[in-house]
Amino acid sequence: VKALLKSREPTTITVVDNASSDGSAVSLQSFYGNHPNVEFLFNSSNLGFAPAVNAVAREANTDWILILNPDCILGRDALSRLKAALENDDRAGLAGAAVNDEYGQLQRATVRRFPDPWRSLMTASGLWRLGRWVPAFHGVEIQPAENLEDTQICDAVSGACMLLRRSALEEVGYLDEAYAMHCEDLDLMYRLKQKGWHCLYVPTAECVHMQGLSSRSRPTWVHFQKHRGMARFFRKFQAETKPFPVRWLVYAGIWLRFMILWPQTLIKR
Repeated sequence: VKALLKSREPTTITVVDNASSDGSAVSLQSFYGNHPNVEFLFNSSNLGFAPAVNAVAREANTDWILILNPDCILGRDALSRLKAALENDDRAGLAGAAVNDEYGQLQRATVRRFPDPWRSLMTASGLWRLGRWVPAFHGVEIQPAENLEDTQICDAVSGACMLLRRSALEEVGYLDEAYAMHCEDLDLMYRLKQKGWHCLYVPTAECVHMQGLSSRSRPTWVHFQKHRGMARFFRKFQAETKPFPVRWLVYAGIWLRFMILWPQTLIKR
């Protein structure tokens, strides 16, 4: 909130609390509750990420909507740079920032290709490392070696920090509320592409993402919803074009991945 208020862009900030129990939102309200540019929305239950964002987006009286995770800190002038990129490209419906971890390293999901069975296999198997020399081996995440120094059109950016053009959002529809957590951003970006819009990656707009900070209290639930989101994305956009054996293998692969990585989420906690 502090970083956003320092932005050169006129900003109205809405903090949405999905019935958290750690007192963080109440504490934040004690600091900014009387600020004319900060609003608070307290939900009586955890509605999920998409419903919370949609509730605010539908009521917002603005041409631009910034979706920023609670564990993100926006860099100086990042908002202005995202907005400028969209203003310079009439068919850009969404712009994403360079999302770094707390050590200054670019996070893997900052710039992405849309997942499909082959790319997901390359990512899961580690064969994506060969993509630098053989494009057929490219995985889902776009690597720094593929030139991420310039503003560019891409399939998808990190959903942790993205600025949306309201007219594009209204044309393709708001976030799909059937996703409890994870992949609703990919879903939106895929629908933008279907309607002739595209996403921009803006490397000069930076933010720091303390990934997982807000979800460490429920690692199993978050891990489950991530894989449930993967399955829904595939079923919604790609499954009908694949033969039954491929569909079966994709679903089996998603839930096998869930089981393999599940112990790691408990250890990290």
